Amino acid sequence: MSRSHSSRVRHTRNRLLAPAAATALSATALLAGCTSSGSSTGHAAGQTPGAVQAADQSTSGANDLQTAYMNAVKKVLPSVVSITTDQGLGSGVVYDSKGDIVTNAHVVGNSTTFEVSLATGGNPLGAKLVSSYPAGDLAVIRLDSVPSGLKPATFGDSSKVAVGTIVLAMGNPLGLSSSVTQGIVSATGRTVSESESGGGTGATIPDMVQTSAAINPGNSGGALVNLDDEVIGIPTLAATDPQLGSGAAPGIGFALPASTVQRIAGQIISNGKVTNSGRAGLGVTVRGVVGQDFQPAGVAIVSVHKGGAADQAGLQAGDVITKVGSSPITSVQSLTEALAGYAPGQKVPVTYTRNGSQKTVTVTLGTL
Repeated sequence: MSRSHSSRVRHTRNRLLAPAAATALSATALLAGCTSSGSSTGHAAGQTPGAVQAADQSTSGANDLQTAYMNAVKKVLPSVVSITTDQGLGSGVVYDSKGDIVTNAHVVGNSTTFEVSLATGGNPLGAKLVSSYPAGDLAVIRLDSVPSGLKPATFGDSSKVAVGTIVLAMGNPLGLSSSVTQGIVSATGRTVSESESGGGTGATIPDMVQTSAAINPGNSGGALVNLDDEVIGIPTLAATDPQLGSGAAPGIGFALPASTVQRIAGQIISNGKVTNSGRAGLGVTVRGVVGQDFQPAGVAIVSVHKGGAADQAGLQAGDVITKVGSSPITSVQSLTEALAGYAPGQKVPVTYTRNGSQKTVTVTLGTL
């Protein structure tokens, strides 16, 4: 499973609340009148019937694709909203007819009340936080009152998302409401670590969908849509090029898969919190440690959760974890990334040091 480090992703909540003045651009096309002198069959000079047929088929195919784009926008964009907090601006997707809206945890931040603007227009609507799940960068907010005609989105099957699938990213980048960009699914199953310093939650998230559709500040929490008019992901991160500092790496964005969104949002709506993350955990509180060369050298267990996976395997406070499976553990982030590749219930060897001696124990992983 490929991993991207926290220094290479940026979060797409827009912190610029004052929109730039809109500029109307007018373009005039200069068209040259053309006449063709062809045979009585209507073919252009030098064209064969086969060439004309191929051209017609190509035009038809282009028209069909354009129609599919326009239909997807028409059907899904009304389900994409703009969310304003006291910290910034992001996007959200209408989840159900009760007024529940799913978005990113880093969009809601520490806020508990919000203003929501629908793509269909009208005055902003009030909303309150249902619950936020920073470990998966997902949150649900609920409208104070549900307007007539509120349109929930249709979520697709993440298992059917394939590399090369044409997708549209819908959201409110840089405060430009109801914007749409186009690309493809570039990869699936990515594990990506967020940067807390960039406004994110610091979470390591597995199984993300990578896309070439442009993801910009304000797109967070919006919709990644296929041409079957289904939301297949929630745009969350855009990659950055470390050599450019905070500059974006064009064409590399990441979205939470629809299956994760539905699983987590469903629990939040039903229970007010996440009761089963589907993520593997050791049941420990940890901190990073350094070696004699002052380089990261492992993860020390600060406390063990009673009855948790580590407790049942005999791990203790003070043990320093240095390997999980075949993955060396040098930092808290590397431990999180290693665990992201496993599922609850899996058995995995964990190597650690205790009082200067190295040991290995098999741990049956619990839930994060």
